[in-house]
Amino acid sequence: MDPGAGPPPGGCVVVGPGGPEEFTAVKSRRSSKRRHDPGMDCEAAVKRPHFPPLSGDKLKGGADELRKVAVPANRYTPLKENWMKIYTPIVENLQLQVRFNLKTRNVEIKTCKETLDIGALTKASDFVKAFVLGFQVEDALALIRLDELFLETFDVTDVKPLKGDHLSRAVGRIAGTGGKTKFTIENVTKTRIVLADTKIHLLGSFQNIKMARTAICNLILGSPPSKVYGNIRTVASRTAERF
Repeated sequence: MDPGAGPPPGGCVVVGPGGPEEFTAVKSRRSSKRRHDPGMDCEAAVKRPHFPPLSGDKLKGGADELRKVAVPANRYTPLKENWMKIYTPIVENLQLQVRFNLKTRNVEIKTCKETLDIGALTKASDFVKAFVLGFQVEDALALIRLDELFLETFDVTDVKPLKGDHLSRAVGRIAGTGGKTKFTIENVTKTRIVLADTKIHLLGSFQNIKMARTAICNLILGSPPSKVYGNIRTVASRTAERF
């Protein structure tokens, strides 16, 4: 090769111990495939579909939905006294229709043309159900305002099969003297608890319900309240640090 001549097109010349050697640059197959891929041009040309927002009637499918919440005899009088507090948020905030059926003793909630939120019916039925279970109206209203709240119900005998005086003592350990133990668990775990005979109803977020349920189960199994207080305070402080 003539030393005075320049390097060949597309390559270079390296002088080694054995003499000048010629290297030719090779194009990557991947880059060439990507550059000349005909599918890329098609994808760029296709436009994303645009769907306009649906109205409340179309989301419901055109038919009105109805939910019924049965009212037991012991909650009939409180429902009558607090009817306006229950009626106002359901009708004015959630845009639903509500009535109390005197024959069947059910609270009937129905959607209408003004209903815009598809989940309004579920929120209203949970709100009424929470009040029927024994929660205060102000506490049950949180189910309408917040999305992360839930209701949970279990029986004392689900944790341990107790009978007679043993069952009464287990319920007494949960309540405490003058309701002190129940109030302490509510304040530490930020939940609301209702004791109805052997049924226990919990209202709160998933994590807080889990803490309260663990504390109540330990009391049913026989743990002293002082030990339960320490455990739930430790778990609550860890949760607060985590978030």
